[in-house]
Amino acid sequence: MTISRTATCTLTLGLTAALALAGCTTRDDNPDTGGNGEETAAEDVTIAFVPKLQGIPYFEAMNTGGMQAAEELGFEWLYQGPTTADAAAQADIVRSFIQQNVDVLFVAPNDPDSMAPLLQEAQDAGIHVATTDTDAPNSVREVFISQASVEGIGQQLTDSLMEAMGESGEYAIVSCGETAANLNAWIEVQEEYTASEYPEAEIVDIVYAGEDQAAATQMATDLMLANPDLTGLVGECTSSAPGVAQAVEDAGRVGEVFTVGLGTPQSMLPYLETGSSSASVLWDVEALGYLTGWAGVQLENEEEFEATNSVNEDLTAVEYDAETSVLLLGPPTVFTADNAGDYDY
Repeated sequence: MTISRTATCTLTLGLTAALALAGCTTRDDNPDTGGNGEETAAEDVTIAFVPKLQGIPYFEAMNTGGMQAAEELGFEWLYQGPTTADAAAQADIVRSFIQQNVDVLFVAPNDPDSMAPLLQEAQDAGIHVATTDTDAPNSVREVFISQASVEGIGQQLTDSLMEAMGESGEYAIVSCGETAANLNAWIEVQEEYTASEYPEAEIVDIVYAGEDQAAATQMATDLMLANPDLTGLVGECTSSAPGVAQAVEDAGRVGEVFTVGLGTPQSMLPYLETGSSSASVLWDVEALGYLTGWAGVQLENEEEFEATNSVNEDLTAVEYDAETSVLLLGPPTVFTADNAGDYDY
């Protein structure tokens, strides 16, 4: 999806006090249509998104997608996250948006359990609440904007690594937060899928580095030292994917220890080119941001999601599971040295 970069915004927000929020606001005299074909008049809708961490390529790409949706659909888009992946700092930003009385609040929670009471507080204030990228399933969120199916991501990560490893050997996983429900769900799929489809392979350890690439590199290094027979590493988030590949390069073990991960194409391109990463499994992150903004308009207008939603000319078949209230972007994308350079995030 080609994203316009003409809509820009600057938003400065204190972590301990509510400040005046400045967003990027655009208007469109011909708003897009929702999944049911009716107009989504978004002129007075304010949608806020609080990422896990501001300033990294992944969430900046989501912001770009959200701004594109704001430009095309005519709503106000506010974006602010903590400068470190800190649940308390993120909570302060959420409180500030609640005090600003935004119409719709999206969060990618660092700690889903501690975020749940705040989402309840926002809902009590009359704000539509939802999650995107990372879920808080035990909360009052109205919808979760999911990147791809749990099975699709977990199986693709495993298949990509097994192809590199020759379908056998020991591998380990370097993930981010232990409390992230979707990360743990992907790992569970990998464990079950590896056992059933690749009986000669085994996961020997799972560690958590937070949203810290340097920590992921160190943990991957420690895993290789502690497990001499290790031939594979999975970086289970966008900071650990380049982290594990860097560890393999630093150890001089390219071609001996193979890595795959959930990395953004630009951050992974150097490692894909050197062979320290065999593949990066992700999704169109800008499209995820766009879908988040579009879904916010539907929530504010009390529009029900259809089983299959036509969002725009690029997102024509976005599926919705009414039982779980999950809006699914689509299947994962596999980035290699051949196609990663085609993306600008």
